[in-house]
Amino acid sequence: MLTGRFPQLRLRRLRKNENVRRMVRETVLTPNDFIYPIFVVDGENKKEEIPSMPGQFRYSVDRLPEIVEEVEKAGIPAVILFGIPSHKDELGTDSYSEEGIIQRALRKIKGEGSKLYLITDVCFCEYTSHGHCGYLECHGEVCDVDNDRTLELLKKQVVSHAQAGADMVAPSGMMDGMIAAIREALDAAGFTNIPIMSYAAKYASAYYGPFRDAAESTPAFGDRRSYQMDPANFNEALREVALDIQEGADIVMVKPALAYLDVIRAVKETFKYPTAAYNVSGEYSMVKAAALKGWIDEKRVVLETLTSMKRAGADLILTYHALEAARWLNE
Repeated sequence: MLTGRFPQLRLRRLRKNENVRRMVRETVLTPNDFIYPIFVVDGENKKEEIPSMPGQFRYSVDRLPEIVEEVEKAGIPAVILFGIPSHKDELGTDSYSEEGIIQRALRKIKGEGSKLYLITDVCFCEYTSHGHCGYLECHGEVCDVDNDRTLELLKKQVVSHAQAGADMVAPSGMMDGMIAAIREALDAAGFTNIPIMSYAAKYASAYYGPFRDAAESTPAFGDRRSYQMDPANFNEALREVALDIQEGADIVMVKPALAYLDVIRAVKETFKYPTAAYNVSGEYSMVKAAALKGWIDEKRVVLETLTSMKRAGADLILTYHALEAARWLNE
């Protein structure tokens, strides 16, 4: 790879000052790379800070325009919406109700004339009384999510989101066959132009802890390891991504991002497909906690972390740091 050797070759020549470093920089991070997650709750005039995620809030539908305006001013092109309904039941019916929390949020944002690209998280854990990601089948005391019955519920959910104004749907439940089922449902309802961003390689990660606090989605019992991936597995992620692409995914995602940079790199190099990475709540909260203690330079750590995800191959980064990072990049 090298075309010379020291002392004729001195790599430090191209590090001498910021101008030359900018000129030869291989990976450039911009606000266009970001998708900002927003949590939406029932009620009125609510902006509730999430204790385990400093700087992040739950917004009632009527308060959404203020955060939407902030995102637009920062130059971030898209948000992903997570709903937290007041009513939860075994089937998560609010997730596909015409008056569901996400459906009302979509209509509110669109009705205000926002040009933001609106993505909806498609799952059931925030909507079910048991906190699992679909239809729960129990035999005695042993319960598990019924994959195929959940597919039928997912079809209803994505169509209702599309009807309410979603620009893209993002299924996150890791059900086998979910992309094919969702594509079939959207097409049959006339939404052939709605793309799917699949949480294709979603690991059963300990990094999700603060999100479950934010979305009130902690399972009432057990865990999600029977449907989310084993963190030790690498090749399985490539199989999951391949299947989702075959079924019609338009974008594939790796979640979490920071501990799975090797997976992001492999997915991008193997499939050459639009690839997203989710910089998840635990990754965000660890940085925030260390910054609040004065142990790290928050700005530099955040931008370095996000750059590492893009360098690994991510075309899109879902991150709670998006607003701050966009401001820093725009300075």
